[in-house]
Amino acid sequence: MQQKVVILGSTGSIGTSTLSILSGKNFKVELLTTNKNVNKILKQATLHKVKNVIIEDKIKYLKYKKKFQKNNIKLHHGLKNIKKIINKRVSYCVNSISGIDGLEPTLSIIPKTKKILIANKESIICGWNLIEKKLIKYKTQFIPIDSEHFSIWSLLNKDNYKDISKIVLTASGGPFLKKPNNSLANIKPKFALNHPNWKMGKKISIDSSTMMNKIFEYIEAKKIFKLRKENISILIHPTSYVHALIFSKSGLIKFVAHKPDMKIPIASALNLNNNIDVNEIDKNIKNLNSLKFELPDKKKFPLLSIIALIPEKPSYFETILITLNDSLVERYLNNQINYLSINKNLLNIIKKQYFLKYYKKYDNVNKKLS
Repeated sequence: MQQKVVILGSTGSIGTSTLSILSGKNFKVELLTTNKNVNKILKQATLHKVKNVIIEDKIKYLKYKKKFQKNNIKLHHGLKNIKKIINKRVSYCVNSISGIDGLEPTLSIIPKTKKILIANKESIICGWNLIEKKLIKYKTQFIPIDSEHFSIWSLLNKDNYKDISKIVLTASGGPFLKKPNNSLANIKPKFALNHPNWKMGKKISIDSSTMMNKIFEYIEAKKIFKLRKENISILIHPTSYVHALIFSKSGLIKFVAHKPDMKIPIASALNLNNNIDVNEIDKNIKNLNSLKFELPDKKKFPLLSIIALIPEKPSYFETILITLNDSLVERYLNNQINYLSINKNLLNIIKKQYFLKYYKKYDNVNKKLS
């Protein structure tokens, strides 16, 4: 019997990887979505025989509606239609929509899926209380598929949470790890986008180079696994081969290692076997024999000082942080500010008196999210 799947954000790197994994397997894709990448989603829907597609951009929807109809594909406008399209519970939903726009569809799809695989940082950071509440209500299993959080999730179970001494997230250090900061002021976006290990979207590539992406992952881990800040650390690991480590109070150290390829955690979350061959195992042994870790330099990555500002309890801090960073990264990509201005402006603005009052509003946040 075929397992039914929904992929939100199918034209991005995570969605594309998911479809490549599912190809030829016993899965039926029920729905694909995109913001406005019409040509790519039409090819995906045709190749995988998907009958329902959502396009968020209204102009693109109106322009290409008839083209999809000619290919016997129902085209819908807006993620609000998820509830109408999916009548019965599917086996899996993969949510890889980027940005805070991913939160509402996450909440809409939870009642419609048995398992939800999320790679949308902003939804978890800003709306975890809402997500967790729905997961419990509809008995939907949650699996994080960012490589770091999937590694932690795969190592933990509810019985050994209390044994955690420290969880360590690894970071490659990005394309400028060995470059002095004073040489980066006028660095062009194309160089900041050139990640040494991963193929990612523009926004997340810039965040990786500044280490903001790791701060977001830090907040995610804190929320998902109910950790205190004292239980989370970050280490530089240039090869991106080890994705997370867990130090237990008993002295045991666990870690998950694999080459930097998102297909691996996605396939594992979907319970699919990639049939790794002997040659691949030999390459892995070489990588294991050359593991290197180092403490991150806060002078090199000044945004790491933001971790000290993260409140232990829910507040508006995380939403403000994401909004400010999104705006600054967009301005950099549009050549409106230089690279070092991302760090400088973010650190200055996040500490402004105007915002500080929102970082202690725990009760109001909890009431609104309950």
